[in-house]
Amino acid sequence: MELMRAGSRPTKRAPEAYFTGEVYQDPVIEAPAPAQLRSLVVHFMPGARTHWHTHPRGQTLHVLSGVGRFQTDGEALVELRPGDTVWIPPGERHWHGAAPGTAMVHIAMQEADPETGSAVTWQEAVDDETASAELG
Repeated sequence: MELMRAGSRPTKRAPEAYFTGEVYQDPVIEAPAPAQLRSLVVHFMPGARTHWHTHPRGQTLHVLSGVGRFQTDGEALVELRPGDTVWIPPGERHWHGAAPGTAMVHIAMQEADPETGSAVTWQEAVDDETASAELG
């Protein structure tokens, strides 16, 4: 058993190479092998968002607070609210973040591919027009 006390791991600014706007991450778990689970609490300031990306084993998002946005490539933009949970299947190209005028916090959970060790494949930034489009 390993106990990770609250406050023992610092909040980190999310990498600008993969996020647009002000985003912070608090680690939950990066489980040791053979487990592959990785999880973060992600704090998006208003309008902040991920770049387009995929996950080799899928991803689950659970919204804790605020108002968010989620979009699968080629589909309508969806609003997210506290208590909403989204399952994104393996390989599905998507992005997520805060609504233009509201911050949003979610828990992100994904598994790493045991062969590559990677839990995400990052792609290009989501443009402002896409991120601020009318909801579907």
